Amino acid sequence: MSLKAIELQIAIPKTFEAGKIAEQKQQQSQHAQDSANMQTEKQALKSKETVLESSPYAKLDGDDQQPSDESQQKQEKERQQAKHPFKGSYVDYSG
Repeated sequence: MSLKAIELQIAIPKTFEAGKIAEQKQQQSQHAQDSANMQTEKQALKSKETVLESSPYAKLDGDDQQPSDESQQKQEKERQQAKHPFKGSYVDYSG
């Protein structure tokens, strides 16, 4: 199959365009893969820094712990029972 001069004028520029498009697609896929790799690295770093589970021995002792429900209820009752020194004991009607 022989090509004529007019056909070559059209075919050669088209091959350059096709080559450029193929190169752009290859770069785009490479960029997408690099982006995915960065994302997985970030997730791996984040998962290394966060604590997913803690052992039962890692709990704090003594004063640093949260008060239990009973002690919280006891404190609530004490607050309710405590009387204010002057509130509610005198009503001023002289308005």
